[in-house]
Amino acid sequence: MAQIDVPFQKSSSFALHSRTFRIFMSGSLVTRVGDWMDLVALNWAVLQLTNSPLHLGLMNACRLAPTFLLSVPAGILADRYDRRKLLIWLQIGMMLLTFCLGYLIEARQSFWLFAFIVTLRSMLAAMDPPIRNALVPNLVPQSSMASAIAINTMVINLSRIIGPAIAGALLAIIDIANLFYINAWGTLGVLFSLLMIRTDSFPTPDKKEGENTTLREAADYVKNQPSIQSLLILAIVPMVFGFPYTTMMPLFARDLLNLGPEGFGMLLSVSSIGAIVGTTWLSLGKEIKGTGKWLIYSIMGFGFSLLLFIGTKNLFVAGTAMFLVGLTSQTYRTLSRITLQMHVPDRLRGRILSIALMDRGFIPLGALLIGAIATWAGTLWAGGVMGLGCIVTTSVIVIRRRQILKL
Repeated sequence: MAQIDVPFQKSSSFALHSRTFRIFMSGSLVTRVGDWMDLVALNWAVLQLTNSPLHLGLMNACRLAPTFLLSVPAGILADRYDRRKLLIWLQIGMMLLTFCLGYLIEARQSFWLFAFIVTLRSMLAAMDPPIRNALVPNLVPQSSMASAIAINTMVINLSRIIGPAIAGALLAIIDIANLFYINAWGTLGVLFSLLMIRTDSFPTPDKKEGENTTLREAADYVKNQPSIQSLLILAIVPMVFGFPYTTMMPLFARDLLNLGPEGFGMLLSVSSIGAIVGTTWLSLGKEIKGTGKWLIYSIMGFGFSLLLFIGTKNLFVAGTAMFLVGLTSQTYRTLSRITLQMHVPDRLRGRILSIALMDRGFIPLGALLIGAIATWAGTLWAGGVMGLGCIVTTSVIVIRRRQILKL
């Protein structure tokens, strides 16, 4: 897909100067807030239907499993067809299935039928990130690409704060089925934004006659690009050792700081604020020299921040550490995505992003590892492994693959 030629009043590296991008991000914010409201409603609905932690786990498996199966096929579609139209059809499908979920809750239908519809919707949702992330750079000129990717991440972090807060307030005054209906109507936000964007702004992918869009082509490209290999390998480190902190936070808050649910929620909120600060800085579009070194610094900072959090009994120091955890982790993740997108050709963008986005699958594996260590050796040791794992493993990768420092 060729780069979209979007007219600007002035040349700028700040993506929000693009009217097309502003429209898309506005609609995306509305829809993503609804998605986070939906997640709260989904978990609460399962508890109401079954009162079973096992069923809650099964529901989240139904929600997450399609990510591993459909991420790569979605990337292939993103490189083969019009990305805007693909998103429109995906959003329409998810909206209709969300209405179905609201009806099933209202009619008190069986858990298994509910789980089946959730799985169908999750299959469509799993295809959204590779296509959406491949589309974002097409909405702005090359000079604004880094800013656009950072703003897209910032919208995700903002919705992660706003959505659950709204859902919690609404659950106290309305039926849970209405939350699903609200989310379904909220999908119209991104649908309208996609429809408002001119169709002729999105040319079809550049393809030679008879050429197939295959995963093999993307794999061969990665094989011949050591810098891309290094980015993908490095991305595994924080997923295994760092990002499971969100899963382990209730344990850390209770055992290390003697905090209850309110304190646990407060620490995660502070972390989200740090994440927004990091992505806001990157969204300004300022040129970052020595990107590879910044990637290493941010993962190292992530590890040291986790060690600071684990090593203190002081709530203020713990809060400061969690702010730094959010800042460094999202600075790394966003900068890694920016670097990857800047180094891959647009005709391969969807497929390579679909491979990169599968790194999320290492988070539950890391949570299992850290949870096992906490069970066998204690919470303090588990936290120490997280921080030191980020630092030591990153150091080993840098020693073995020094080309990452040249990015």
